[in-house]
Parts: sequence; structure tokens; C-alpha cells
Amino acid sequence: MAVSDGAGWNDGEAMCPHRLILEHVTSRWGVLVLIQLLERPYRFSELRRAIGRVSEKMLTQTLQTLERDGLVHRDAKPVIPPRVDYSLTGLGREAAEQVRDLALWTEKRTADVLAARQAYDEARAP
Repeated sequence: MAVSDGAGWNDGEAMCPHRLILEHVTSRWGVLVLIQLLERPYRFSELRRAIGRVSEKMLTQTLQTLERDGLVHRDAKPVIPPRVDYSLTGLGREAAEQVRDLALWTEKRTADVLAARQAYDEARAP
């Protein structure tokens, strides 16, 4: 499948593997987890604080999904109290860099998008 020309994106199979991976990587919390883990490995609680406004359940689910996809590595140390660190795999780092670039683009172009929205809304106002 050649993604660059759009082939396979409208083939009627909403849950084909590449779409599901894209959904995981670009989900609300997936994006934030990947970008945050680009900095360094994090423990669960510090990752939750760094991301902000994410429930423990959602962060757990997001980390498990990204771990299953091979993007996040979970390192559980057999100590008391238990210590678990999360970091990016090589594949995860590659995905995170792509997502970060998109996030940086949105930050850079926010004013343009807001202006376009305003123009759109004004053109359709009664």
C-alpha cells in the first residue's frame, strides 16, 4: 500500500491495521504520551503529572496500547515499593518524532487556522 498517494485509505475497511495504528498514535492521549516520552523515561505518576488532566485509567489504557504496538517499553523493577518506568522503543521514537513535528506545525500555524475559521464563520453568518 502506498500511503503517499492515498491508496488504501478509503478501501472500506475501517479497522485495517494501518488505520488502527494511526488511531493509537494520534489519539488525544497517545500524542501527548509519545511527545512527553521523547524527553526521557518517566514513572507512571510523573508522566501523569507531566501530561496533566488525564485519568489514571486512560493513561494506563494508552500506555498498554502503545506498549502492545511496540512503541512504548514498560520496565518493571522488582523492588519495594514497585517501580515501573516507561520509555520509547526505537519504533516509538520514530513515531513520536513524527507526531511532535505535527504538533509543532499546529502551534506555528494556529493563528492562520483561527483566521480561516473566523472567515468561514463570517461568510456563513445570517
